[in-house]
Amino acid sequence: MSRHAAVATALPPARRAGVADGRCAVTRRATVAALLAAALLPAGCAAPRSGSLGPAPAAPPPVTAPSVLPPGSTAARPTAGPVRSPTPAATAAAPARAQTVTVELWYVRDGRLAPTRRTRPATVATSRLALAELAAGPTPAEAATGLTTLLPAGGEVTRIADGVATVAPAPAGGDAPSRRLREAQVVYTLTQFPTVKRVRLAAGPPVGRADYADLLPPVVVTGPTIGARVGSPVTVTGTADVFEATVTVRVLDAAGRTVATTFTTATCGTGCRGDFRVAVAYRVRREQPGRIEAYEVSAADGTRRHVVAVPVTLTPVRS
Repeated sequence: MSRHAAVATALPPARRAGVADGRCAVTRRATVAALLAAALLPAGCAAPRSGSLGPAPAAPPPVTAPSVLPPGSTAARPTAGPVRSPTPAATAAAPARAQTVTVELWYVRDGRLAPTRRTRPATVATSRLALAELAAGPTPAEAATGLTTLLPAGGEVTRIADGVATVAPAPAGGDAPSRRLREAQVVYTLTQFPTVKRVRLAAGPPVGRADYADLLPPVVVTGPTIGARVGSPVTVTGTADVFEATVTVRVLDAAGRTVATTFTTATCGTGCRGDFRVAVAYRVRREQPGRIEAYEVSAADGTRRHVVAVPVTLTPVRS
């Protein structure tokens, strides 16, 4: 028997025909083991040895395409593996947004406290910003509603510890009612911040909002603020101490016509102050100046009492 014939007899039928005629043919359907064995055969096509070939070689790591194309490239390159996200250095920096902070300021109207809000560039010293805005006084639009300030410039928060903010120099001078109003402005403005529960204004003990609660009017509107641009429905919020806790809210257009009215109840009333919140739906045909009023209806004669008017811009409902 010839050497080729002997090798052909030892091989599987799929390979036997190739070896019998002197060729080392390997079919496409040969197993991985047969392929590896054929690769180890010498030029004379000797029969493969028996035994394990060892573990199959590990697959090469995937080729990663560059995540950023070179200058002038117009199309993405084909990849042979997953594309990684661009590194921070390769990613263009997005423009930073201008950071702002909104502070609540308590001014004075008709001898009582009245709040408004103002948005300014963000700062870590928000308490200092609030006192500076409070001393600067209301805007022209706010002043047109009767708001004013009794606080002189110069007061600053010197420290905040254990929930107590110390203000120096403390507002002083004037008669007792004016002095209390100035102190109340500072206390209500600073205690809006979660780190401040009470305020030390002089050598005396710290004081809080409860010490000046009598300086609040029966109805206080905290939102929307003066000059706000609102849509329908507009949400009106505030606090009240009125008969049976009932607060009426209405919306007036530029001509002074009532375009919506509703009522709600505060969380407490008739001798205690509670919060209220109500959404009022209105309809106008064009954007225009308007007014939102919150008040108590007299149980005796039905007249409006303790009216708080907030000028706003009314916008029409978009269909």
